[in-house]
Amino acid sequence: MKISEARQLYNTQIRAYREQHTILAKQKQELEQKMNTTPDGKSIYANEAAVLELTIEAVTKKQNEYQNYMDKLLQQWSAIANMVSAKQQGEAMEDYVADMGKILEVARRLMKGAIVPASDERKLMEYSMELYQTAKNMGALAKEKEKEKYDSLWEDEEKKEYEDPVETADNTEAFGMGPAIVDVADTMASVEVPE
Repeated sequence: MKISEARQLYNTQIRAYREQHTILAKQKQELEQKMNTTPDGKSIYANEAAVLELTIEAVTKKQNEYQNYMDKLLQQWSAIANMVSAKQQGEAMEDYVADMGKILEVARRLMKGAIVPASDERKLMEYSMELYQTAKNMGALAKEKEKEKYDSLWEDEEKKEYEDPVETADNTEAFGMGPAIVDVADTMASVEVPE
């Protein structure tokens, strides 16, 4: 099961258990009020109070089980999303360093008086107008018999497509098996009445 599917499934379960827990807490409060206002209410409603308390415990225990699994799923999801983001940041930094090397190479070629493609000159201008002007001025002073002509340093580049970290994390298989999905009504029905 994918993490996104598991998160949706267990979120639904947690929500159902929370809602039932709220209902049971209200019932407990009403029962306590009856016990306090009815003569000999504690003994009359003792069995009902015990069953209600055990039911609340069972619902709380199952809800906590689901919540613990959900917390682990979220940790797995975050780790995967962060790993993909970090990888992409590393690749972007590598690209930046490579571009800086190309920009400096264009400046060096211009300083020698060589002919470089207009697109390469434009990239140098976008990076630093001062460096571009300095390189062009030095190139004009260079005394070369024959000007060397270069191809673009960026011709072989293709636009990189980066994967979406959130989508990657959502579509990763969830670790291990989660707790069995049990309807809240079944959990409540499983409570054994004390004798």
